[in-house]
Amino acid sequence: MKLKIFLQVFGAIAVLLTIIPILAVDYWWIRMFDFTHLQLTTLTLIALLAYFIRFDIKSRSDYAFVIVLLACFIYQGYKIQPYTPLASYEVMNSEKPIGDTTLKVYAANVLQKNSEYSSLVREIQNYDADVVLLTETNSEWLKQISSTMNSKYPHAVKVPKDNTYGMLLYSKLPLVNAKVRQLVHDSIPSIHTGVILPSKDTLQLYCIHPTPPMPQENPTSTARDAEMMIIAKLSRSSKLPVIVLGDFNDVAWSRTTELFEKVSGLLDIRKGRGLYNTYNAKNPIMRWPLDHIFVAPDFRYLKMERGEKIGSDHFPVYVELHYEPSGAKAQMPPEASPEALDMANRMIREAELEERIKQQELRLEL
Repeated sequence: MKLKIFLQVFGAIAVLLTIIPILAVDYWWIRMFDFTHLQLTTLTLIALLAYFIRFDIKSRSDYAFVIVLLACFIYQGYKIQPYTPLASYEVMNSEKPIGDTTLKVYAANVLQKNSEYSSLVREIQNYDADVVLLTETNSEWLKQISSTMNSKYPHAVKVPKDNTYGMLLYSKLPLVNAKVRQLVHDSIPSIHTGVILPSKDTLQLYCIHPTPPMPQENPTSTARDAEMMIIAKLSRSSKLPVIVLGDFNDVAWSRTTELFEKVSGLLDIRKGRGLYNTYNAKNPIMRWPLDHIFVAPDFRYLKMERGEKIGSDHFPVYVELHYEPSGAKAQMPPEASPEALDMANRMIREAELEERIKQQELRLEL
């Protein structure tokens, strides 16, 4: 009986945690439940199996419990299904030979306080990517890896910072119109640059690392959501094929990331291939995908791997892409609805209002 009560209490909690992320509220203590979706799905399945194996389903309350818990499991599975082999690819496999339209990308959140510099350098050398993005990089990280990176990557945009939002972008390929922009907060940079492939085709690269919804960072997800929507709108209006990469501090199945994909018109390489959980590298149970690479329909898939441990709380991610604009129509996503665009604009306006209020409060304090 105690086990039955325990399972029923757990079921009630599972229902609550399934409903909470659906709420269109950006408080951190609500948005944090977006992250644990995979773990909740697993626990819900375990509870269902235990209930079936241990007890006879006889009473109405038993039927109600099982039906509600099963509905939660189906909903949770529905959210994760696109990132399993049960789903079709969003970015199709390339069937063309590797050549001068191939792009290899490596991205890693290094963890600013991490001092295993050699582990990162060794992995970068092993992958030999064309473009390398490193986030959470301060001046010490820049100092420790400069000699190796400068010798192999003649083009770079370096924005070291001590607030865990520094960025270092290295490229073997020429960069054009490179800019460092602060889209929401003055202390949070993003890198916007063109990259010229050996074929002389130019692509647009956006590198981001928005702030997470956490009490010590931001009590809401407003800033993160707004930065993602600004990048989505820039991607949507770009005349060049776009790649967006970085630590989004958001999971692939959240309402914000789903909206980002709809508004941007970009595609998720993960879909149909796997979760590629990049965080937390130090906790095998609590892991989810926070580091992303979204691409325009002009690109086809060659390879994707999660990197090895580099002393960070994130795993790196490595992707090989093939630029095939002739095949873009075959994987073109649907146009963003007016409702999706309105929601993106609303998120941006909310962040602008929040920032104005903060600035006013600072002036009053002074």
